[in-house]
Amino acid sequence: MSVHAHESQRDTTASLIRVTLPDGTTHVVPSGTTAKELLRKYTRQNAHEILAVKVNGQPKDLNTSLTEDVSVEPITFASPEGKEIYRHSSAHIMAQAVKEVFPSALLTIGPPIDEGFYYDFDFERPFTPEDLEKIELRAREIIKANYPIERLEMSKDEAIQFFHDRGERFKAEIIRQIEDPQVSLYRQGDFIDLCRGPHVESTGRIKALKLLSSAGAYWRGDERNPMLQRIYGTSFPSQEELDAYLTKLEEIKRRDHRKVGKELDLFSIQDETGPGLILWHPKGALIRLQIENFWREQHLTQGYELVYSPHVARLELWKTSGHVDYYRDNMFAPMSVESAHYQLKPMNCPFHILVYKSHLRSYRDLPIRYAELGTVYRYERSGVLHGLLRVRGFTQDDAHIFCRPDQIEGEVKAVLTLTMHVLHRFGFTDCELYLSTRPEHAVGSQEKWEQATAALEAALQGGGFAYTIDPGEGVFYGPKIDLKIKDALGRAWQCSTVQVDFNNPERFGLCYIGEDGKEHQPIMIHRALLGSIERFFGILVEHYGGAFPVWLAPVQVQVLPITDKQHAYGQTVVHHLRRAGLRAELDARNEKIGLKIREAEKAKIPFMAVVGEREAQSATVSVRERGGVNKGVMTVSEVVDLVRSCMPSDELASVPQ
Repeated sequence: MSVHAHESQRDTTASLIRVTLPDGTTHVVPSGTTAKELLRKYTRQNAHEILAVKVNGQPKDLNTSLTEDVSVEPITFASPEGKEIYRHSSAHIMAQAVKEVFPSALLTIGPPIDEGFYYDFDFERPFTPEDLEKIELRAREIIKANYPIERLEMSKDEAIQFFHDRGERFKAEIIRQIEDPQVSLYRQGDFIDLCRGPHVESTGRIKALKLLSSAGAYWRGDERNPMLQRIYGTSFPSQEELDAYLTKLEEIKRRDHRKVGKELDLFSIQDETGPGLILWHPKGALIRLQIENFWREQHLTQGYELVYSPHVARLELWKTSGHVDYYRDNMFAPMSVESAHYQLKPMNCPFHILVYKSHLRSYRDLPIRYAELGTVYRYERSGVLHGLLRVRGFTQDDAHIFCRPDQIEGEVKAVLTLTMHVLHRFGFTDCELYLSTRPEHAVGSQEKWEQATAALEAALQGGGFAYTIDPGEGVFYGPKIDLKIKDALGRAWQCSTVQVDFNNPERFGLCYIGEDGKEHQPIMIHRALLGSIERFFGILVEHYGGAFPVWLAPVQVQVLPITDKQHAYGQTVVHHLRRAGLRAELDARNEKIGLKIREAEKAKIPFMAVVGEREAQSATVSVRERGGVNKGVMTVSEVVDLVRSCMPSDELASVPQ
């Protein structure tokens, strides 16, 4: 079957069109002019930087013919769309290389992802590091060949037959599920792949490409389907940018919370317990205690009431809440107890609703704010579990606010202010906020959605928060605000969320007696500041690389006797430090002082207090700070003052003076 590109065959002298550029200028050009020709003539943008274009806001190939009045905007690598196009084109180059090095490999999908791309192949064995080297070498040759990348169009039936004839059964399966009668393909050299595009002009536009790793992945993410072989890669417009990214990857590996957690003995995940279930070791538990204590103190200060709820409940509760209908795939199987069915809780909200329902409420009682560090259980497939970041049992820093409609704005503004304060304490000052609006499938009237969305937006604006609209990304029961934090390596993490819910109050028949003496339905606000303690802890570990700030460090001062003769004095120092409210330990091992110091540094302990014969006689210690800084000889009280000076002021309120 022949394959050809369908191009517009118009008499370009017959008509003229008007094209508007981002600077507001309008240009009259012949119909059929390509976007590339237009931009080369009328924009000062460096032609080598332009990867594709937006035509009336829609990403298109540079060779797209312009046949009507349109707006045209160049797309560069600096934009999110540019990175996606660049890396999607890179994925096609990698796929071509795989097919040429391993012709028996079958194509499936190859999307761009954050900071890179991947492609899944049906292949008889896992790819080895040596395989990746061969594939990367061939990919570079394809780039050097600078093949033009051309868009092709076929009818759906033609495309199915085309890929069937090539033995690409996965591609044929994908096309069968496409509703449009026409599909697009892209060709570079002898390689043709199904794709909506757009892509860069030619393979030579990719300047620096690196294959990173390989892994197994099920077709369509379902373990009942064939196991595929996935190759991850990344690409950049220059080798310098690629090298900087690879250096960043090495730092990410060094900070990996699973690696650091093992080195510092913070937590473990063991087969006997089961995947996705965390065992907190003493030092990790101590850090978690500091996080939770701070969380509780802040909530009590802000007028929240603490509640506790059970880990299981009758299945009927989850039917009423809608979880059985909407969330069943993420819930563990029910258990039978005395002829009744019980369910491990996937969320805390139904319990908080029942607490609200336990009394008749007046409009004067609202808002009511319930907060709980509640452990929930969700069924996650084993293939997606990832240390502390993706687990099956985790503790949500959950809270639910029951309020009147006129209180939404004020409550949300207070939540955002509290969120910023809490995140700043943990060292996250770079945040991005997103307002998510009504999705296609939603419950509740348009009027309620508009009222709630307006209240969220007013809270954002009233609090002076910069934000981005995320159209159609609200949850089915109401609009929401999501907050993403950036860690020390510039990675974004979505932790905090504020969600307006009119669905559950209706399902559970919640009400309050209004000023008019009649029953009214309250609004329910779901909110979490940290997301989950487990995931947030993992993010913290990687943010600090295990070198926690003094207020969080499980051991703040390690006392190091030089010889056994100073053990008694060292224990006295530890006793005084602990009485002052500091977390101190004695290294009483019969080891050389150099080894003790190195291991304390490796354990990332903020301060080391070395005691020898001279210090024991003068009732002092020789202090070293994490990182090798010598702080000199101090009395124990001076050490206490030094450690306290490194702690937040409100943290000192709970420390004995």
